[in-house]
Amino acid sequence: MNTSFWKAGHTPTLFSAFLYFDLSFMVWYLLGPLAVQIATDLELTTQQRGLMVATPILAGAVLRIVMGLLADRLSPKTAGLIGQVIVITSLFAAWQIGIETYEHAILLGLCLGVAGASFAVALPLASQWYPPEHQGKAMGIAGAGNSGTVLAAIFAPALAAMFGWQNVFGWALIPLVITLVVFALLAKNSPNRPKPKALADYMKALGDRDSWWFMFFYSVTFGGFIGLASALPGYFSDQYGLNPVTAGYYTAACVFAGSLLRPLGGALADRIGGIRALLMMYTVAAVCIAAVGFNLPSSAAALALFVCAMLGLGAGNGAVFQLVPQRFSKEIGVMTGLIGMAGGVGGFLLAAGLGAIKQHTGDYQLGLWLFASLGILAWFGLYGVKQRWRTTWGSAAFTAARV
Repeated sequence: MNTSFWKAGHTPTLFSAFLYFDLSFMVWYLLGPLAVQIATDLELTTQQRGLMVATPILAGAVLRIVMGLLADRLSPKTAGLIGQVIVITSLFAAWQIGIETYEHAILLGLCLGVAGASFAVALPLASQWYPPEHQGKAMGIAGAGNSGTVLAAIFAPALAAMFGWQNVFGWALIPLVITLVVFALLAKNSPNRPKPKALADYMKALGDRDSWWFMFFYSVTFGGFIGLASALPGYFSDQYGLNPVTAGYYTAACVFAGSLLRPLGGALADRIGGIRALLMMYTVAAVCIAAVGFNLPSSAAALALFVCAMLGLGAGNGAVFQLVPQRFSKEIGVMTGLIGMAGGVGGFLLAAGLGAIKQHTGDYQLGLWLFASLGILAWFGLYGVKQRWRTTWGSAAFTAARV
């Protein structure tokens, strides 16, 4: 990365935004890797376990709009500080008071949704410091914080095995408090912040049919990524009898693959065109998920297919956001919030749906095939709008990229 990038913006703020986003995603996802231990102690059904891990995803999706408005009206830094204090307080209460019932776990999940809303704070905080030619790099670095899910998948089950899952909430406070201090000291608001967005701006954006297509596309890619990430610890435990620590390592491999490919997916979309890249990624994800749905006898084979699927979904996330600025260059802030919310809703439906289907049918086959079908539907939807996009807003981009 050339030196002009590091001179163009504010590096301490960029680092702070990444750290805040990374640790926020870690705790947003925390109930997923702990799901098996929590469900065993609280005697939860598979459906209850699925809803428990899905609750933070839905709460984070809805709160992205709230945090985005808060960042607009106060400032990204102030909104980030408020969000971090809420999450730290919630985890401290869970650690000291304890999670004794299913309802307590759901309440904690709702509070952890604030961490998932960090997307609406970290990205504007970082990107507002950088000129247009460096926006992609800045958002890519700040957005790489979704790798925090890998930390939770690797460490949470092991810590739970050693100290008990309730104490994992206490351990999580250490990096969160350090991050809060770093964020408070190093992060600065850009002097060139845009005017605050109003709720009317969101309603106006929803009147454009392309916004709904983008929301659907991202609900499949990011929804698939975060929904599977939350459901996989339970899946590997139920389907193959893996212990929570091993299931966490399996899940970490899948999540790492999806996180790694997000920025590379954007780069691929730059090279071959966003639509072409996204069509490829939907194909990979749908085929792999459908294959896993045949209830493979080998956990290693299932792991390999899930890793390939997550590679496709992660790259698809990057491809979607390579296309969004081309279509909504003037409404990028509003559309980022709406599309991000749709991704979270998709993740909630997938994680909760897999748990409900397993509860009522005895296995995950139908749930996996339904999700693979959504990937196919997204493929045909994207292919169907491609011609219209080529002849309207995307003509210049498609000519350049030969999509």
